Amino acid sequence: MEASRKPLRIVVAGATGNIGTSVVAALESDPGVGNVVALSRREPPAVGSKVEWIRTDVAADDLVTRVMSADAVINLAWLFQPTHDPATTWRNNVLGSIRLFEAVAAAGVPSLVHASSVAAYSPHQDRQPVKEHWPTNGWPGAAYSREKAYLERHLDAFEHQHPNIRVVRMRTAFCFKHESASQQRRLFMGPLTPNRLIRPDLLPALPLPKGIRFQAVHTDDVGEAYRLAALSEHSGAFNVAAEPLIDAEVLAALFGTRTIEIPNSLVRNALAVAWNLHLVPASPGLFDAFAQLPVMDTSRARDTLGWEPRRSSTDAVSAFLRGLRVSAGGTSPPLRPRVPGGRWHELRTGVGQRP
Repeated sequence: MEASRKPLRIVVAGATGNIGTSVVAALESDPGVGNVVALSRREPPAVGSKVEWIRTDVAADDLVTRVMSADAVINLAWLFQPTHDPATTWRNNVLGSIRLFEAVAAAGVPSLVHASSVAAYSPHQDRQPVKEHWPTNGWPGAAYSREKAYLERHLDAFEHQHPNIRVVRMRTAFCFKHESASQQRRLFMGPLTPNRLIRPDLLPALPLPKGIRFQAVHTDDVGEAYRLAALSEHSGAFNVAAEPLIDAEVLAALFGTRTIEIPNSLVRNALAVAWNLHLVPASPGLFDAFAQLPVMDTSRARDTLGWEPRRSSTDAVSAFLRGLRVSAGGTSPPLRPRVPGGRWHELRTGVGQRP
């Protein structure tokens, strides 16, 4: 695809979210890309000179016309909420993605890049990194993991049925940037998140689940990984994460304080109570999945795509924490720093109940 002389036309579904905004920015900066078709449910306030925005609900609207004549389609369209209404997230995330895959095939688009996740992987609790051949059965108790794993199975069949379409699966770690802080607070932490949790000078100690460890990556580096994947000729899955592995020791250094280990059962029970009372949006099932995520080996993305993160995982987490402290956000609707009515509106409308 890189050898093509004509400017490339790339369609990005879910273009206004945390990852979508960085993917669009990376594509805009590439001189080989002539046009980016940005699909999203909510209209962004401004678009770049290369970007054509089209309001789109992947679960309901005509998608064949929207992806027609594209050189590649990137699927990022996803609802994390409402966690109390899994039928809604399934309709958008799974059925909407399948509709997009079918539109790619019907329109004859040669390349499909799909946003999978580390959460699609089967549990693996030690620190030995897993490569892309590790099973992707997810964790059935969490809707997010279950949906990501289901789409992996669907793409297995899709690739068999459409061998002429290059399919890429991007399995990313936790993606953070300064502008995503307010959105991610709303999606995962909820309106009752106190400043004491994000102000290191106010924390005598940092309470953490026992054995916590996870991978992170700056969202702008993820945007670059998607650009490389969309414009390459390579197919298959790619693990995307930065170093170092985030654990209690790293978090203690980031917050500048000591840590206190909390039993996972205590954390889960407290989360379950808060979730059932609609005080937090993250479900206890999501915590179960988080506690069993594997550590990913990212050598294939580096060796095959030539991807190299410009920022460390601690840079990404630090950017997110700084964003939380100042209620940072972006210009797109999902990333806006404040929803109308503020945190009281989040509580009043039911945390985890509405998209």
